[in-house]
Amino acid sequence: MTRAKTGDHPEMKLVNPGAAAVDIGSTMHMAAVSSESCAMPVRAFGTFTRDLHDLAAWFRSCGVTSVAMESTGVYWIPAFEILEQHGFEVILVNARYAKNVPGRKTDVSDAAWLRQLHSYGLLRGSFRPEAEIATLRAYLRQRERLVEYAAAHIQHMQKALMEMNLQLHHVVSDITGVTGMRIIRALVAGERDPDILASYRDVRCHSSLETIRAALVGNDRAEHVFALAQSLELYDAYQAKIAECDGRLEAAVNALTVRAKRPAPLPKPRFRQKPTGAPAFDVRAALNGVLGVDLTQIHGIGPSLALKLVAECGSDLTAWPSAKHFTSWLCLAPGNKISGGKLLSSRTRRSSSRAAALLRLAATTIGRSETALGAFYRRLSSRVGKQKAVTATARKIAVLFYNTLRFGMIYSDPGAAVYDERHRTRVLANLQRRARTLGYDLAPLPETARVS
Repeated sequence: MTRAKTGDHPEMKLVNPGAAAVDIGSTMHMAAVSSESCAMPVRAFGTFTRDLHDLAAWFRSCGVTSVAMESTGVYWIPAFEILEQHGFEVILVNARYAKNVPGRKTDVSDAAWLRQLHSYGLLRGSFRPEAEIATLRAYLRQRERLVEYAAAHIQHMQKALMEMNLQLHHVVSDITGVTGMRIIRALVAGERDPDILASYRDVRCHSSLETIRAALVGNDRAEHVFALAQSLELYDAYQAKIAECDGRLEAAVNALTVRAKRPAPLPKPRFRQKPTGAPAFDVRAALNGVLGVDLTQIHGIGPSLALKLVAECGSDLTAWPSAKHFTSWLCLAPGNKISGGKLLSSRTRRSSSRAAALLRLAATTIGRSETALGAFYRRLSSRVGKQKAVTATARKIAVLFYNTLRFGMIYSDPGAAVYDERHRTRVLANLQRRARTLGYDLAPLPETARVS
């Protein structure tokens, strides 16, 4: 008898015969192809654009049709885009799912191992949106960075005012509002009279004229005024860049492929005022013209949040066959760590997804509202804690977002009272069923014997 070989994995079938892999680096990319197509199956290439075109030409000469690469920082983006331009099918792989055999950690072995896994069809590509959505996402992330930079200079202005003992932030809700900016610009221009500064109060400001005047009596020094002036200039510069980015965002939204043949008329908005920091254009109307649905009817999702979710997940969500696949991709679904037929853990996986973070933020905000989702959050937080309640509520919002965007569902909130009544009916039905199994029957108490 001859012993069968076990090291060659004869039971595994070759799925991608033209598979190749690239181990991404900052200064060098290690590429691997099949040993049957080239005498030297693993080669090193530089990261310059010319080197990437040479890499594509070598892949073409070796008969490569599909390329896999790990998502290493941002170094993979140029290689991914150039290989796609040359007509290759490129998939981006999470490094967590493509780890090499322990003890053999080199660039050569990593590239060869990644190619072998890809040839057997054992790698799953990460989600990457289409070009239109990728452009929108890039502009939106750039805008978020600009907002963060501007927020830092708001803190610098507030610090300079505190050093001058001008308690402006105690009498106005936002120093970048109408009243606050009028007073700050007057201070930078050289005005020091509290009566004149208080006269810049907007009629919508809740603080009285006397309170504002008392808060603007301070100790002005040249160095503090200088710091305030520079912070104001930088803040204005970033505001101008944000306005420029809003123009690019509006053009990117208008350039999206229209998914609906006839967009539904917009219902009455749930928000009276435009949220602070929102883009300059009408995001709600622009998204409705492209998607044909109003995502803001889902409680917890405003126009800005809807735009961010579309930029992160796409405009059709066809990449996920069902809402369960979508919530699993967001790491909002319970885990299923099972061994020996026993569930060891159902904790959700950790994720750095921006979309999941946005949905968690929406769940935290909606917990204080008189809606069905708010009642669900409060009931769950009192039973299992706020952390798990946020995850569960975020999953519910994700399912509503998926069904609305994928199937055109129109969401109508039943309200907190209706949800509480449904929950009460469900609990009573469960109690009656358990009582019957034990040989008892539940009966309501008389009005006089009830405990409030």
